[in-house]
Amino acid sequence: MTAPKLSRRTILKGLGASIALPWLESMGPLAAWADDPAPQANPVPNRMAFVYVPNGVNMTDWRPSAEGADFTLSHTLESLSEVRDSLSVLTGLTADKARPNGDGPGDHARAMAAFLTGCQPRKTDGVDIRAGISVDQAAASRIGHLTRLASLEIGCDPSAMAGNCDSGYSCAYSGTLSWRSATQPIPKLNNPRLVFERLFGSGGDADRARRDRNRQSVLDFIAEETRGLEPNLSGTDRQRLDEYFSAIRDIEQRIQRAAQLPEPPRPDMAQPAGIPSNYREHIRILADLLVLAFQADITRVSTFVFANEGSNRPYSIIGVSEGHHDLSHHGNDATKLAKIARINRFHMEQLAYFLGRLRAVREGDGTLLDHSMVVYGSGNSDGNRHNHDDLPILLAGKACGTFRSGRHIRYAQNTPLNNLWLSMLDRIGSSVDALGDSTGRLANLA
Repeated sequence: MTAPKLSRRTILKGLGASIALPWLESMGPLAAWADDPAPQANPVPNRMAFVYVPNGVNMTDWRPSAEGADFTLSHTLESLSEVRDSLSVLTGLTADKARPNGDGPGDHARAMAAFLTGCQPRKTDGVDIRAGISVDQAAASRIGHLTRLASLEIGCDPSAMAGNCDSGYSCAYSGTLSWRSATQPIPKLNNPRLVFERLFGSGGDADRARRDRNRQSVLDFIAEETRGLEPNLSGTDRQRLDEYFSAIRDIEQRIQRAAQLPEPPRPDMAQPAGIPSNYREHIRILADLLVLAFQADITRVSTFVFANEGSNRPYSIIGVSEGHHDLSHHGNDATKLAKIARINRFHMEQLAYFLGRLRAVREGDGTLLDHSMVVYGSGNSDGNRHNHDDLPILLAGKACGTFRSGRHIRYAQNTPLNNLWLSMLDRIGSSVDALGDSTGRLANLA
């Protein structure tokens, strides 16, 4: 007698734990995961993630010289060599609504607020903030009902939602990337433990406290249900599930170790809050959690902020003791530019780690990276000039075969960044006529 197929919505539950499963052969065709009757929906789930870095980049070391498929990765982008075939470098794109447009100083706040919205943020440090719906939330409103979480907002810095952070602009603008509506910014989670609980926890605080007190893994509470799955699993499924559970346990242990380690010596300048204190590990734990969220179809939409806009975080981990924002005002000083390039390369190494983890997850005939759209960029181009044209934008993943990657594509100057967002929304079955300052779909992606 053939064992019945597992439901793609199988969730293993125990006291204080709720573990969604990744796609397994025993669940039937991967295409069933799409679960969306929209005619434009992909036959396989398509994920989208937006990774943001502040203060622009050293564009001289960023921009490839050649166009098309024969481009060479620039000095800053070298660490992406392993995923080059899944990567496109897009130049010429502009966030016009991050420009002053009559509002004076405040380029950092506008850069982040306009990045995913394409809307001019209202200049205020009061409660009357206003921008526009962001592309991730436009997607979540269309496909969010198909997953446990409509979207996931994470980052290494907390989201201050009040106060004046940039020349009369509310801190909500420079600390929040995702906007549910024109007046509703969505705070991000920066504590990996809270992200973990959101993805895999259940029950109340008492349940979680008991698990933590006994130092038990969430996997301990679902052991019996896991054993009950075994008759329905192929050998490949058992291996895939073992790898998935091992990844969950590894993250738990890393979070626990990070909480127990002493903080490093504090520099003379104020340090951003963050858990763990090792910035590289902080980024990578969050990246691994996002991979698991995509792998188990807990969500298909996410934003991931490496640091808030205008961040003056020092990068002592790579030998740069000065603050990032201070260095970004380099005045063409060669020493400062070299340090900015080192920071840019550090960020790129973390992106390479994230993309590599996506590519390592097999899913049907492809990988999780093949079934994703990951945008990496900043709302500033050169931090010294505070310009918002020719932004540093990378597009990774093949969007279920609908993106032709491995190229450097140069667009006409002042092409709206939001045209890329429209093209991405098309690929998750959420076509809209316009978003923010878009003027149409971005050409030459397929």
